[in-house]
Amino acid sequence: MTSPKTARADTGKPLGEFGRIDRYFRPLASGFPGARGLADDAAVFGVPPDQELVVTTDAMVAGVHFFPDDAPGDIAAKLLRTNLSDLAAMGAAPYAYTLVTALPKTVGEDWLAGFAAGLGEDQARFGIALAGGDSVSTSGPITLSVTAFGLVPKGGAVPRWGGRPGDRVYVTGSIGDAALGLRIAYGTLEVADDSARAALLGRLRRPDPRTTLGPRLVGLATGCLDVSDGLVADLGHLCEESGCAAVLESRRVPLSNAARSVIGDDPVRFAMALTGGDDYELLFTAAEDAAPALAALSAETGVPVTAIGHLLDGPAGEVTVTDARGRVLDLPTRGWDHF
Repeated sequence: MTSPKTARADTGKPLGEFGRIDRYFRPLASGFPGARGLADDAAVFGVPPDQELVVTTDAMVAGVHFFPDDAPGDIAAKLLRTNLSDLAAMGAAPYAYTLVTALPKTVGEDWLAGFAAGLGEDQARFGIALAGGDSVSTSGPITLSVTAFGLVPKGGAVPRWGGRPGDRVYVTGSIGDAALGLRIAYGTLEVADDSARAALLGRLRRPDPRTTLGPRLVGLATGCLDVSDGLVADLGHLCEESGCAAVLESRRVPLSNAARSVIGDDPVRFAMALTGGDDYELLFTAAEDAAPALAALSAETGVPVTAIGHLLDGPAGEVTVTDARGRVLDLPTRGWDHF
């Protein structure tokens, strides 16, 4: 994402590629010196000698990851936050990001202004800045991609394959809001309570990456990932990589007040919450004796942390979900699969 060194004057005509970059994206790079004002073909990164660079890339496509008529600020926030969640899952603090936008020619200045404003708000909130990228047109749907860079102490990146039998399984925040919010957005779930409806839709559109807690899990968590495909499916991914099995105690899974009010005693809606995905909470494992440190860390950061199960010897990737009486729940699906 390169641009001229000075912005073009506003003539009222379409800005074109470089004009769009100058007006909407160059200001977003001002907080990262290595971006060089987006005047060069690449950015320059410096990494402290005691740190390592963690890199992640996520893409979003209209009609797949967001609704085409979603507010551009919400789209920007979700795009950036899903990448920040990946950094947090490896114990990395946000550093910088690059952005690729593939936009139909019908996308106007109002959309771009809202999108850039959404990025700017989240950059300020999460302490990250734009380092560069690319801007192209497409005849297809809006397609967006962010590559996010984070810093972690050398050798400290938390893997997803480090869980061991006997470890406890933890999750941050609450589970299921986004899955319920998606059904509301599709019109397949009616929610009469306006505040609950708004809360669930808000979690779908603007997840809350755990950037304060994630870096503090270095040295405490044995394995970690973020919940994007669904709690059960993602625990299965962690177990697959760790070579063990897990028991997930469904009665311990934390639900928000909004989700609890919508689910009630409905087992189908509860299963939806366990498998629906898009929560972007951290799902991690830790040794049993780490419990006091995790409780203190939760209190210090203000991020709820809940023990929801444990790892055990068994077939790699096998997750047994139990109810309040310890009976095995038969879920219709484990979670989301793109293919």
